Amino acid sequence: MKRERGDILKDLSDGVFNMNEELVIRVSSEAVKAGLDALDAINNGLIPGMGRAGVLFDQEEYFVPELLLCSDAMYAGIEILRPHLDKKTVKEKHKVVIGVCEGDTHDIGKNLVKIMFDASGFEVYDLGRNVALGSFVEKAKEVNAHLICMSTLMTTTMDGMATVIEMLKEEGIRDSYKVMIGGGPISQAFADKIGADGYADNASKAVMVGRELLAGVAV
Repeated sequence: MKRERGDILKDLSDGVFNMNEELVIRVSSEAVKAGLDALDAINNGLIPGMGRAGVLFDQEEYFVPELLLCSDAMYAGIEILRPHLDKKTVKEKHKVVIGVCEGDTHDIGKNLVKIMFDASGFEVYDLGRNVALGSFVEKAKEVNAHLICMSTLMTTTMDGMATVIEMLKEEGIRDSYKVMIGGGPISQAFADKIGADGYADNASKAVMVGRELLAGVAV
């Protein structure tokens, strides 16, 4: 018996939220066989599930391991649905370059922000950790990015964020990109001091701030 669209979407959302990768894989395959629009399944099934997980993360009911398991389930579903996306309905996305500043190898927070941006429909270019400062600028130029996100957990690497902003200014392209920073020792005051456009202290807030910064920016 063919199930209703709403039931399929609910199971996709619940599967991600409950870290049930097996359920997500099964229902994603069911969605394909049922002829459900793949973009609909992603945007109204998988992504809302990740959003619900993000809310519990903010409330400290979910922690990093739970959020990573949720993301594994979401990506498993996306892998099944992606080949069935109608290219005509896939809109251009805002592009984000993200990485951990040179000298720092702590990347759990950056990875969570990447997951949330990805789940929220951004096109994410992850430079990884211990990223040479010039690479942020070069990658942003290469992919025509809209947003540069930098993180660090070490006070010794904080000044690298200011250096990247200065690099943009020196090349005369500072106004071409929004710059957002975050990480343990970072604060709104520091963001203001170095001239960053935005600051976020957690993954869900990063997406919210990113959307605010890019509101009205053409893709």
